[in-house]
This record gives sequence, structure tokens and C-alpha cells, in this order.
Amino acid sequence: MAREQHPRSASVDGDEPPGTPAPADSRRAEIRPDPAAVLDRLTTGADRADRRTHTEHLPPRAGRHADWPDPIRPEVVEAIQTTGVTRPWEHQARTIEHAVRGESVIIATGTASGKSLAYLTPVLSTLLDGSEAPNGRGTTALYLTPTKALAADQRRAVRELAAPLGDSVRAAVYDGDTPPEERDWTRRFANYVLTNPDMLHRALLPQHQRWSSFLRSLRYVVIDECHTYRGVFGSHVAQVLRRLRRICARYGADPVFLLASATAAEPGETAQRLTGLPTAEITEDTSPRGELVFALWEPPLTETTGERGAPVRRSATAEAAELLTDLALREVRTVAFVRSRRGAELISLIAQDRMTAAHRSSAPRATEPTGDATAHGGPRVAAYRGGYLPEERRALERQLHTGELLGLAATNALELGVDVSGLDAVLITGYPGTLASLWQQAGRAGRVSAGTPHGQGALAILIARDDPLDTYLVHHPESIFERPVEATVFDPYNPYVLAPHLCAAAAELPLTDGDVALFGSETTGLIRRLEERKLLRRRGGAWYWTRRERAADLTDIRGGGGTPVQVVEADTGRLLGTVDAAAAHATVHEGAVHLHQGRTYVVRHLDLDDNAALVEEANPPWTTMARDTTALSVLETEAETPWGGARLCFGSVEVTHQVVSYLRRRLVTGQVMGETKLDLPPRTLRTRAVWWTMSEDQLDAAGVGEDILPGALHAAEHAAIGMLPLFATCDRWDIGGVSISLHPDTLLPTVFVYDGHAGGAGFAERAFHRAQDWLTATRDAIAACECEAGCPSCVQSPKCGNGNEPLHKRGALRLLTELLRHAD
Repeated sequence: MAREQHPRSASVDGDEPPGTPAPADSRRAEIRPDPAAVLDRLTTGADRADRRTHTEHLPPRAGRHADWPDPIRPEVVEAIQTTGVTRPWEHQARTIEHAVRGESVIIATGTASGKSLAYLTPVLSTLLDGSEAPNGRGTTALYLTPTKALAADQRRAVRELAAPLGDSVRAAVYDGDTPPEERDWTRRFANYVLTNPDMLHRALLPQHQRWSSFLRSLRYVVIDECHTYRGVFGSHVAQVLRRLRRICARYGADPVFLLASATAAEPGETAQRLTGLPTAEITEDTSPRGELVFALWEPPLTETTGERGAPVRRSATAEAAELLTDLALREVRTVAFVRSRRGAELISLIAQDRMTAAHRSSAPRATEPTGDATAHGGPRVAAYRGGYLPEERRALERQLHTGELLGLAATNALELGVDVSGLDAVLITGYPGTLASLWQQAGRAGRVSAGTPHGQGALAILIARDDPLDTYLVHHPESIFERPVEATVFDPYNPYVLAPHLCAAAAELPLTDGDVALFGSETTGLIRRLEERKLLRRRGGAWYWTRRERAADLTDIRGGGGTPVQVVEADTGRLLGTVDAAAAHATVHEGAVHLHQGRTYVVRHLDLDDNAALVEEANPPWTTMARDTTALSVLETEAETPWGGARLCFGSVEVTHQVVSYLRRRLVTGQVMGETKLDLPPRTLRTRAVWWTMSEDQLDAAGVGEDILPGALHAAEHAAIGMLPLFATCDRWDIGGVSISLHPDTLLPTVFVYDGHAGGAGFAERAFHRAQDWLTATRDAIAACECEAGCPSCVQSPKCGNGNEPLHKRGALRLLTELLRHAD
């Protein structure tokens, strides 16, 4: 079914990004595969006849050019034109015009639509102006990115683009990996510093006196991929930016903020909440786009049966590996996005084996080896994920650009702005959780071709996992193609976040009454409480930090879970990579199969004291999957109110998560071969929660019996979590939930919703105070949904640890109706 226009469809960059290497085979770059024909071949044949697919054809779009705005230096225009970009697209020119007028602006257009060039053009022009000052540093710019990889990629692009300008643009990365001598040079001489919010919070702002020369001349602050700053992380970043503005004002600077975002709802409002400044928004994408063929793909049922004899579908991982192989064998350059690191490695491993087997079965006999590694198929497909060493990631990106690699199996580490545009196809292995991420990943496919008014066609395939959420989406395409993308949700004035930043700000410069407008109306009350806790002291008309320790260390803006675990080859001592501390118990426990760049390792020992996992290379015919348990105990009930026989409560809780065993599953089929117990310590989170109980009489009145009670509670929990962002200004990923038919602390059926951050983040407290409105909206959302048994719009959750089982939509509706009958 063709659509005339699709506001969220993937866009294609109008011009090659600066410094993009030429493909290894230039003739191939001109002859691109037709996406519809490729999809037709993928679905043809007896072995694919049982796949359910639904296809949308998003039409091509011609680009609209504009002239370069007058204030841009001609030397900068000439430098850009050497890359093949003769004129900007209209949305780029409009962004540049706002920037040179000194107006903060956000550009929120499709993937590969040229957002980088839109903010780099005014930045390079003003840096060239500044280089003519007597000290050669009359103007500076700051670039903020959520990841180190993106900062390194941007530095490469900037250096190549600015090469014709000589040494007037001195770009340098300033992050945790920067050596001390380079940090000193950067502070003294760089005029374009690329860093991240963490370094701004912990290093640059607390040492602002050492950065005075840079900050005094700061003209532009670029905030790339700003849609990633959501939830509590987004609240922290918003306060870091307010601290930056305050320090800049101290040195007489008033920088303009240039923000870039994937397509999102209300980008201008989001940018204003993030920076605290009025921000213009550019949302119309005028770059050309080729046809995007978007298929929803459901794997077939297998002969294997699961619990209670239920049929089991072929895994999305196995299906993605097969499709990636077929596409690579057809010379279709493809990235397969997958949600887990283990899944990325597994898809790569299976695809390499299949490509090698296909090559051997079709190649003529040779008496001498060719010496060409790519002839054997394996190296032409690889994995890409977090935890790799930086040089490994750079090499993979380069090989994909040049065509040496035909396929990557990647986590969302590749979803952000690292330059891998120009793909022929994208496979999305399981719904990524939000429509914004889905379209961001799909937008990686497609490129502009010389001689055509719009981009080349591209193929995107969403491969459904075997769970209710993905199944619903495949059977209800309108849930993807007719729904708007989500807004970026965060609260910059969350008092749990604001308090430690007020301390950090006071340590940088004493706080005054004039700072209230900058930090928000909560500031006065919070300063009073911080005085009572003897963290701040008033002298004269200002408040000062009182402690010897660094105020910036009061908070970790990402809420990290500890020191990463190093994965080390036991025999050689070679560092293979790292695993996040929070994921280590589930991924590098003793006996775990660890995949790295197509090689298989087995973990022999996990040393939690030294944060190291020792591995040995092996080749077992199985993979492993951890099993865990989650328990919640009430520590203190701080407030409660009766709702008839029910109780609505708020207080402190402890959430205990423990990995207890792991399953061995056969490769490809996923058949369980056995379970092994583990003895790992539990991980605990002390936080705040809101919860409600139901009496036996209320359950009888609601008609919710023991047979459907677990599903009714579970469905109500999911729906309540999904609706809370409307009332607590949080992100769904900031909160968690537990529902149980008989909780040991309440001795009643209970639903808990808790803050997913140590000590709490204020969301559960707000939920308690607005419980009647919140749960009424939850009930109404379930009732208004037209689905029969539950769907992502009402009771299914994209992050459910139980695979959205059990759920009972009608039971949840009756349960909430009875609960609210007595609400006060």
C-alpha cells in the first residue's frame, strides 16, 4: 500500500557527509539494488512461504536547495564545496540564518538529512573570524555529544572539512580518554572542543578558571543527538547547561545553542526545557529521499513447543542472521540492529558461517589459496557494539564505508550520529521500544545518487520477536505507520536532580538571589534545605559550598552502576573489551558464552572484586541466557490513605535483583539443553515507591478471581507505568514496577511502581499525590483502546521482563474501576 506522504519516514542526506570515503567499487556505488525487487527475492521460495509480511512504500521526495546565507565566510563555502556540496538544502540554510542572527535553534529532521553541516557552517565561519584576532582565539565553540564514539567521528569530519582553512580551526576531543598533555593543549589552544555532558559536569565547570580564555570567547554550543537526553539523564543535562550559561555570563559570554535531533514531537519546546532559552525549531526536511520500502516481518512457527504445548516461533535472531546473509551475498550493504550485545555477536557469527558455507558450495576448486580473506565470506560481515576498543570501532566504520564490509550486526551504539549513511538495507531485530528509535534506525538506509532528483531506494525490515508486543505491531501496521513519534520527556526542575547541581553551582561561584530565575522556582526552598543540612552556608548576600570534597561528585548524571568489568583472555592477558557493571552478572557469569568479533569465548571466572572476567576461546554448540529473580520489600511507609478497603501508600523500598542460573540453548533453534545454578550476590536498589493494595471484598466486587488476578494486576501495573510520564514528567525507562497476588509485607494483592534510581527521583512521590488523576487516566486509556485482549497502546510494555505474560486486560479494567470507586 503506497502512501503519498509520511511525516516520520526516513530521510536521506542531500549531500555526502564531509570526508566520506569513496566506495571500494565505484561502479557499484552507481548501480544500487532496487529495494522492492530485493524484498521480493527475500520472500520468494518455499522456505519463505510461511513468513508473514506487510509492506509499506514510502514515496521518494525531491530535494529543495537554497543559497548560502550572506554572513557565511566565502572561504567556508569554498571548503564545503570541495566536498561536492554546492548549495545547502532549505532546512540547512534556515538553521544557518537563525545561528548567525544569534538565535538558538534546533534542527529536527530525518537521519542523514545534513544536520551536521547545518550547525558546522556557522561554527566554522565564526571560528575563522576569531582566528584573525591578535591571540588567534577570538571565538570558540563547544560540541556536546552523548557518546565518545560520536565525538571522535565528528572530530574526523570537522578536520577534513576544515582542512582548506589551515590552522584557523583547531578541533580537539576532551573526554575521559584524553591524555593529560592533550588536555592542557586543548585548554590553551583549541577553539572547537568536543566533549560530553559528563566531562562538562565533572571537569570543565569545576575548573572553569583554567578554561577562562576558552569560555570568555564562547560563541556557539552545539548539542548533538539531543533527543537522547530524556528522563533523569535529561534533567541532569538541563541543569549542567544552566551551570554552563551561568559561568559563561561570569566571563561576559552569552553563547548561542545549536541543537540537532532525530525527528521528535515538539522539538522546540524540548530544546527550551533543555537549555532554558527560547529556541526556534526547524522540522521540515527538504533533503531528497529515495523510496523506502518498509516491511514488517513475522518469523514462522516451528515444530518446537513451549510451556503448556504452545507453539514457538523461530527466533528473530536466527531470522535476522539468515536475512543478513542473503542480503550480503547479493551485495546489498546492510546493518542489522539488535537490542543486545550478545545478539549482535550471535547474528554476526551465524551469518559468517552461512556465507562461508555458501561460498564453498558455489566456488570452483582452486589449487592455490587466493590470499584474499574476503573470498571466504566471513570477514565481510562483522558485529558492532559497545564494549569494543575504540580502534576496533573505527576500523569497522571505515570498512563499512569502503564496501570492504557488506554487513554489520549492531546494537544501538550505531543508532546515533556515527556516519554510516549510504546503506542499502536495515534489519531491525525486534521493536526497539520507541517509534523515534525505530525511524532513526530505519533512516540509516538510503543515499543520494548522482543524476537523480532524489535519493536511491532503500529497504527496512522490522523482524518481530516472539512476544505479544512485536506480534501486535506486525498485525497492526497502523500502530507504526499512523502514529506520531514520542516527545522527549524530562523535568529540568526535578528537586531530586536540582539539589546536587545547586551545590555544584555554589562551589563554582557563590549562589545569589539572581540565580533563582536560571535554576527555577524550586531553588529558594531547596537552598533553605541545603542550608539546614549544612551543605551550603550564607555569607552576606550569597551561599557558599561548605565541604572539602568536590560538590560535582554528589551526583552521577548517568546513574552509572559501578566500574565496568574488563573481559580478559586468560591465556594471553589480552583485553577484549568491557561490560557495564550492571550487566556483568547476566552476561559474563561463570560458564557464559561471550562472543567477540566472530570468535566464541567461555567465561571461566568472574572476579567481582577486581572487576574482571577471564575467558578462554572455545566453540560450544550453544549460547547461554541468564535467569534472574526480582523481589521488593517495603522499608518504610511514609504516607498512606485509605480508598475503601484498599490502601494507597508511598515510602521507601528495597528492590533486589539476583541472577540465579543460566540456560544453555542450541544455536539457531534455541532449544534448551539444560540449566546450571549460579551463586552470585544479589544487587539491591534502595529507592522510593508508590503502591496500592486491594481487599478481598473489592476483588469480589470487581469480579477478579484467583485465576485472572495475576494477569489483571500485571496489566494494571504496565498501564500505570505507561501513563505516569503524563503526571510525573519522567520517562518510562526511569521507573519500574512489581505486581504480586499476595505480597509478604502487605499480605494483600499489591501493585508497586518505583523510581529506578538510587534514593528515588521524585516520580513515585508525584504519583502518590496525583494518584486519583493518574489511575483514572490509566483506567480510561485501557477502556478506550479498541483491542480485544491488550496491546502496546494499553497494557503491553516494551520493557517487560516477563515477556508480557500473564496479562488480563478486562480484569485490569474491572480492578481499577473498583479501586477508583473509593478514591479520595
